[in-house]
Amino acid sequence: MGIGPVRLNHAVLFVADLARAEHFYTDVFGMEVAVREPRANAAFLRLPRSGNHHDLGLFGVGPAAPPKHRGGIGLYHLAWQVDTIDELVQARKTLAEAGALTGESSHGATKSLYGADPDGNEFEIMWMLPRQEWGEFENAAPIDRLDLEAEVRRWSGVGTAGDIVTATR
Repeated sequence: MGIGPVRLNHAVLFVADLARAEHFYTDVFGMEVAVREPRANAAFLRLPRSGNHHDLGLFGVGPAAPPKHRGGIGLYHLAWQVDTIDELVQARKTLAEAGALTGESSHGATKSLYGADPDGNEFEIMWMLPRQEWGEFENAAPIDRLDLEAEVRRWSGVGTAGDIVTATR
């Protein structure tokens, strides 16, 4: 029998410059600092609508640490879900303004933006179609061009994150 987790609770990243990374995630993602741990040169951040103690941990390792290289062994990216397609539009604008937007695509059941933080850690901001609308994408994940404007015309105002955004602290 497997372990049976219910969801990913938080992620932890090693970063070259803790203050720079903290600024990026608080500015671009709107996270708040839940706690700083100076002995470990760490900060733990929480998303504004999260019921978690923290969603992201950042550990500063200094500028001498070797940089992440794309395609190497290790984590490829983290995916952060938004509740509405309208929030995905705002995310695109925010990422572009921060110089962090690296791509976008439609995976059928999910609509995704891609970015990278100042250390090159990649992430995805995604919106998921309502479960009953997955249809042919139930067991498929194509990589197609994202027509965000058409998706907004179809899905504006539809929330799909469910209880995630109603959690309270």
